Amino acid sequence: MRQLQQNFSSGELELAEVPEPRLSSNGVLVDTRYSLVSAGTERAMMELANKTLLGKAKERPDLVKEVVNKARNDGLHSTYHSVKSRLDKPLPLGYSCSGRVIEVGEDVSNFSVGDSVACGGAEYATHSEINHVPENLCVSVPDGVSLRDASFTTVGAIALQGVRRLDPTPGERFAVIGLGLVGRLTSKLLSAYGHPVLGIDIDESKMSAADELEAGAVIGQDNVEHIAESFGEGGGVDGVVIAAATDSDEPVEMAGEITREQGRVSVVGDVGMDIPRAAYYEKELDFRLSRSYGPGRYDRTYEEKGLDYPIGYVRWTENRNMAEFLRLVGDGSINLDEFVSHSYSFDEALDAYDLILEGGDYTGVVLEYDSETEQRSTGLTLKSVSKRSVPGEVSVGMIGAGNFATSTLLPAISSVDDIDITAVATATGGSAKAVGKKYEANYITTNYDVIIEDPDIDLVVIATRHDLHAEIAAKALDAGKNVHVEKPPALNREELQSVVDAEQASDGRLMVGYNRRFSEPAQDIASALNPNAPLMANYRVNAGSVPLDHWTLDPEEGGGRIIGEVCHFVDLLQFFVNDSPESVYANGPAVPAESPTRQNVQVVIDFNDGSTGTITYTVLGDGSDGKEYLEVHSGENTYRIDDFKTGRLGLDQSKGFENEFRAFVDAIQNGDQSPIYIGSLVETSLTTFAIRESLKEEASIRPD
Repeated sequence: MRQLQQNFSSGELELAEVPEPRLSSNGVLVDTRYSLVSAGTERAMMELANKTLLGKAKERPDLVKEVVNKARNDGLHSTYHSVKSRLDKPLPLGYSCSGRVIEVGEDVSNFSVGDSVACGGAEYATHSEINHVPENLCVSVPDGVSLRDASFTTVGAIALQGVRRLDPTPGERFAVIGLGLVGRLTSKLLSAYGHPVLGIDIDESKMSAADELEAGAVIGQDNVEHIAESFGEGGGVDGVVIAAATDSDEPVEMAGEITREQGRVSVVGDVGMDIPRAAYYEKELDFRLSRSYGPGRYDRTYEEKGLDYPIGYVRWTENRNMAEFLRLVGDGSINLDEFVSHSYSFDEALDAYDLILEGGDYTGVVLEYDSETEQRSTGLTLKSVSKRSVPGEVSVGMIGAGNFATSTLLPAISSVDDIDITAVATATGGSAKAVGKKYEANYITTNYDVIIEDPDIDLVVIATRHDLHAEIAAKALDAGKNVHVEKPPALNREELQSVVDAEQASDGRLMVGYNRRFSEPAQDIASALNPNAPLMANYRVNAGSVPLDHWTLDPEEGGGRIIGEVCHFVDLLQFFVNDSPESVYANGPAVPAESPTRQNVQVVIDFNDGSTGTITYTVLGDGSDGKEYLEVHSGENTYRIDDFKTGRLGLDQSKGFENEFRAFVDAIQNGDQSPIYIGSLVETSLTTFAIRESLKEEASIRPD
């Protein structure tokens, strides 16, 4: 299938051939018929992408600060690869489309194959021939509403949420500043609900085209304040929706001037927000921001997992806003014919974006797709590239290519001479296409079973989200593959047992991505320690916060940071002690209280040989301080690791990724055991499970 993508580094647009997205249990696959180009949002994205690196930095100083902090904590080399991978990653454009359902996830109850649907959401309702969309971001298209009109639904929901933020009551009169697509839809909605509307714009032609307006005012030509006072029957309008897009504060200032006392201002557009205190204070105005399509937006549990908000508590979610907009279109309250200024076939999508970038005269730009996608495939064969033949070369199949995989794992893997990255599998075809092309893979796919079943693949590297690690690892081991799975290998004992059973019965080896033990600083300490003397170690990890809806915190998808991250530090202590943990005691504050899994813990681990290790893992620290600091005391000597920094100036990092893969490849080529003994891998997981249980039970736990 084809997808419209933009390279954020170069700004180049491409209709790329990518694999079809994979169906999730709570999503649907949609054969796209129409998609709406949201000219304001997408033009801003294109203009930012076409800026130089310095220009991008000036536009997004928040991201520059993140880069500086990462460089300080992780080193220049790691930061460079991370930033480069993000810039090189293609971005699918679009977030509002319509089409017909061609496949339904097992947990989806509201849709069936053949249903006409309108879809929303960046990275879901994209300009693609087939889209995978979660259930809560789809609504049924009513009878009598064309799929072309249904493609406006997401933008219509944005306008509707801006209206809702006004809390309109019968008889009130409102103004709309900015009569672009969202502004016009806003004025249509207000008019449909019976409210007289005053339209305000800098372009007189937009006023004459908007027949739903009862009055209009042209900025720079008319006395806007006088017109608004008359329109509002003496005291100004009851409220204003700002739908303009400008860096200027003038729309906010104007809204304050034309709104009556105790009126409301709802901001939908991307405008300057230096609010003039005097005007807003003297009138006691309410200033309200409207967040995209409505409640549920940016909430992963709602959008991705399908957990709806009870209607008795949240009447208008983003999904219900989408449905209400379509109802108004269906009953004739909103006629979208006048909004479609340009229509292009999907083959001509690049011409549509030329129109937008050149600043042509347009309102709604619609892309139209072929009636049906005739061929559906989960795999795509790239152009074959001749490769250097080396006896014993290891063929790698990569499953998962997120930010960590592209910025860290793949550069490390590709640095090993005897490795060939043969295949790449990702859930979305767009990311697979970019990674496959960069590393000259023979083929890419969205079905990881293709890689597992490929007889030419020697090593399967798994870098998916955590809930898939055990399932894929066990399946690959059952197929006789060598397996490198990122930590954690399992989220619970049952999953761990399935992986161990598969490893024991397999001709392949199991490796878990505990890279720190392979780093230069760790290897230096291990070689200096007396293996017969117990040690004491203190490991401080200043982990940094993540959003509370981040998938790693989800107990089912990520397992939480103790299972998903603390295992790293348990493994390194085990490596130094070279003995089994005997007991674990853990405690720590349960903050943030809203976090679905614990994020702060202090752990004391007693080992069989008398050694002890403490791990302090916290999100409460200053992010500008280093991330990891370790002290190991033994035999009247103290050894330190400070963020794994190396070099005379300590400006680079060695976390052992390249050494880890070199060691595993050597084992595969020489017929040796995995570099980390299977028993040690099991003990690390059991110890992290014990940490979680100790926090719950407030008692010492034996990691059985």
